[in-house]
Amino acid sequence: MVKLGVCGPIAMAETIKAAGFDYFEGGVSEVLCPLESDALFTERLAALQRLSIPCQALNGMVPGALKIVGPEVDTAALEHYVAVMTRRAAQAGIAVIVFGSGDARRIPDGFDREKAGDQLFWFMRLLGYYAAIAGVVIALEPLNKGETNIFNTAGEGGEWVKRVDRPGFRLLVDAYHLMREEEPAEIITNETPLIAHMHVATKMGRFAPGLEQCPELDSFYAAVKASGYSGRLSIEGNAGDNPALNLKNACALLRNALS
Repeated sequence: MVKLGVCGPIAMAETIKAAGFDYFEGGVSEVLCPLESDALFTERLAALQRLSIPCQALNGMVPGALKIVGPEVDTAALEHYVAVMTRRAAQAGIAVIVFGSGDARRIPDGFDREKAGDQLFWFMRLLGYYAAIAGVVIALEPLNKGETNIFNTAGEGGEWVKRVDRPGFRLLVDAYHLMREEEPAEIITNETPLIAHMHVATKMGRFAPGLEQCPELDSFYAAVKASGYSGRLSIEGNAGDNPALNLKNACALLRNALS
């Protein structure tokens, strides 16, 4: 059975729990504080342990100022960041960290794309190496062309995951980005062995399911069921003016759609 969660800050965790979800998906910067002291991380860890719902996934991996691609890449700083992040993730019991980070991975205008590919390959292999040490999984998130200019489709992301060839480096499929790129939902069944995590939101306003009409999500739900996927699926979308009620309704909708 698919585990359901919601992307949000620590302050929303209990609301997410009350709505019926299994976990919440926090942000790397708030939960793990990779650029901050061990003392601050210890405080955040204590805050997580007081919650009645686990934080099992994280997103927002790399801040935009810490470039992965381009002429300003600092490989030593990136490796230190990844080492701290994955070590703290293991301490916090995090299962999956999402590698979206559209600004950090964006290829600058005029920069050689082959060199950019080499930089990204190095970084993703680095992620896989440290993920294995920590016992966590990194999930590459393809983002639509409005958010970044590489890894825009699940098909493209899957090819890179295969190329990286690290057991701790897998694929994320996000319904919102699938729909924005008009990629068939059947890609889910094609890439099932690579998929470690999923996101969902509506196509137009990027809302939680149920808050606006989005018939395209029906094919997404059908593909998830057909694939036999049994991992985690997080809502990554606006919960509207009444998050408590809207998330409760979205949770019921998702459980029904995926049952």
